[in-house]
Amino acid sequence: MGASRFRRSVATVCMSGALDDKLAAAAAAGFDGIELFENDLVLAPWSPAEIRARCADLGLSVDLYQPFRDFEAVSEAQLAANLARAEHKFDVMAELGADTVLVCSSVSPAAIDDDDLAAEQLMRLADRAAQRGFRIAYEALAWGRHVSTWDHSWRIVDKAGHPALGLCLDSFHVLSREVSPSGIAGITPGKVFFLQLADAPHLSMDVLQWSRHHRLFPGQGSFDLTGFVRLVLASGYTGPLSLEVFNDVFRQADPGRTAVDAMRSLIALEDGLDDHGRRLPPAPPLSAHAFAEFAVDGRSGPELQTALEGLGFAHTGQHRSKPVQLWEQGACRILLNSGVTRELPTGAAALDAFALTTEDTAQSRARATALLAPTLPRVRGPREADIAAIAAPDGTSVFFSRDDDDWRADFLATGQSSAGVGLITTDHVGLAQPFDHFDEAGLFYRSVLGLERAAAQEYAAPYGLMRSQAFHTADRRVRLLLTVSLLRRGGWAPAVADPQHVAFTTADIFTTAAALERLGGTTLPVPDNYYADLVARFALPDAFAAQLRRHAILYDRDASGGELLHLYTPVHGGRVFFEIVERRGGYDGFGEVNAPVRMAAHRHLRLRKP
Repeated sequence: MGASRFRRSVATVCMSGALDDKLAAAAAAGFDGIELFENDLVLAPWSPAEIRARCADLGLSVDLYQPFRDFEAVSEAQLAANLARAEHKFDVMAELGADTVLVCSSVSPAAIDDDDLAAEQLMRLADRAAQRGFRIAYEALAWGRHVSTWDHSWRIVDKAGHPALGLCLDSFHVLSREVSPSGIAGITPGKVFFLQLADAPHLSMDVLQWSRHHRLFPGQGSFDLTGFVRLVLASGYTGPLSLEVFNDVFRQADPGRTAVDAMRSLIALEDGLDDHGRRLPPAPPLSAHAFAEFAVDGRSGPELQTALEGLGFAHTGQHRSKPVQLWEQGACRILLNSGVTRELPTGAAALDAFALTTEDTAQSRARATALLAPTLPRVRGPREADIAAIAAPDGTSVFFSRDDDDWRADFLATGQSSAGVGLITTDHVGLAQPFDHFDEAGLFYRSVLGLERAAAQEYAAPYGLMRSQAFHTADRRVRLLLTVSLLRRGGWAPAVADPQHVAFTTADIFTTAAALERLGGTTLPVPDNYYADLVARFALPDAFAAQLRRHAILYDRDASGGELLHLYTPVHGGRVFFEIVERRGGYDGFGEVNAPVRMAAHRHLRLRKP
């Protein structure tokens, strides 16, 4: 993973499980320390001293104990009770070996709106903490009763002027509010005691609910965390980069997997902070989709072979030592692998792997390794290409190829060829993701492959709300499209489970569609109602609309006048299908508006089958 100039910490609240599960996961992922959330301590069967020993055994420090709530700006009688409560916390901290406690701005109805009083009472708390060798990190909760912005909390800390009182800056609490973070760089050096990081999508909702349920790891949301961390570092901060993420999915997921995802997010974030030479190997340019591979069996294999023949592909190669067929048309290449061991139902096919052409395979692999991508073992025969694969979060294998000669020489020519139907290249690979790992997959592909992220899209599909997220190279030669159903479904879900597809480009979709018809290729029927609506929405000329209807071609137009014309095949092997696209005028999307039409049409076609 390489040395970091930062200590890395993670809050126990980020992960699922009992405290021992969380500590083991954090240590295995390579974290230096933890923030111990009070609930995890309360539920643990160990004493604070035993937790300290367990952390030490795992190589973890307890960097922060949190949270201490509703302390400041209260009546004198309440303050006495709060100080007594604090002494109990200090006793716990002494056993834990933690020297900093997080004090959140009060949300209590009893809190008084008086900055002088808040500063004076926090100073008294800091006096007691200092006597025990502890520090108070004061944090403005975004929903605090009177103190809810970072600048307000800084004015109170500055007013108190106590060396044992400083700030905790949490990226969510700062960036979810309207106050600019730009002044953070001007905070007195040494007064930022702790830094907590969380990303989040931009949502219009109650900030408390936004915080408790929708935080993400850095790079998975919409916040400018690189800019935020730069401001904090400019203030002289030298403490750990710590993750504090409240997320309903993470709280139910395997803590080991969550911890790796968390560490990957920090490594990628740090890479963007290094002004003195990148710590990670840069992502080499990717120039093409080299191939897509489907795992098939004795039933789905012939089904996909027939589908590829109907699309104008030819079986041009047979692997020297493995049961793998190479099918080609132009620069479009599909592998059918009947030797993959996966837990698939009989007759099912799966998009098992894809390969990308990279300028530097060794560097692509090195970057993947540095970002904790597992390298997959491969059995390689004599004189066969060494194209290592890494495992994506959903189990898909991602290969790196320098050029076609790296792997095509492994295939013996069959002598077959085809004139094709005008397919040129692979436009994109579409992968449905498990609900629990959609954000993890997005971070993986963006950070490991160095792809750019397009705007996420949401649409109402026949069986629930869907989200799509695209990633691409700057020149759009490589595109990936991830999709997910936003809600867990019950027992009634007649849609294709986790559909996968490969899309090919053509320069003239009408010519391609006519060639498909001559070959006997099967395309997905589209209802006439769709075309009636299309004409109304876009005022299409009658002749053009008739051409679209004739060949079951779907259509979309973007705000700048770019156009997408695309058609689909039926589903093969239970969950995979193909798409043919023609992009006009710089259209850069994926026709998400047509996805519900495609999904309903696939459903209707399945119902008509005997």
